[in-house]
Amino acid sequence: MSGSVYEKSFRELVVYQKSRLLSREIYMHTKFFPKDEMHFLIGQIRHSSRLIGANIAEAWGNRRDEVRFANRLTDADAEQMETQHWIEIASDCGYIDQDASVQLVKRCQDIGRMINGIIEKATLFCDTSQTVGEEIAEYFIGTTNWSLPINSQQVE
Repeated sequence: MSGSVYEKSFRELVVYQKSRLLSREIYMHTKFFPKDEMHFLIGQIRHSSRLIGANIAEAWGNRRDEVRFANRLTDADAEQMETQHWIEIASDCGYIDQDASVQLVKRCQDIGRMINGIIEKATLFCDTSQTVGEEIAEYFIGTTNWSLPINSQQVE
């Protein structure tokens, strides 16, 4: 696999790094939601966004069992889809502006594509006699061009 970064830890996976960044962005947005949403919408969207990375990490720990590896990545994919749902609900309620909502959903979809790419190559990732990785990417935490669009009305 020419041009690949070879991962020794789940922390090195670009998809994991992107999931962490998405989780931080969700947190920043939800800081401005109404307090009466604390125990429902805020909790749900934060929880689902954080479980994306948690499930990726757990999948990495299950690489010796391809079925468990793929199942946990499937769970991560389901969490990114749930996060999309909550983003859209937050937008419907006027808590996240439309542009930010679209960007966050696109980030979820990007993470979903990456997760599914790993699932398709599960045999390679689970073969501990090989070293396999994702294609080199220009987006690593600290050098990302992902911005944090916050509705100016929310910052008061």
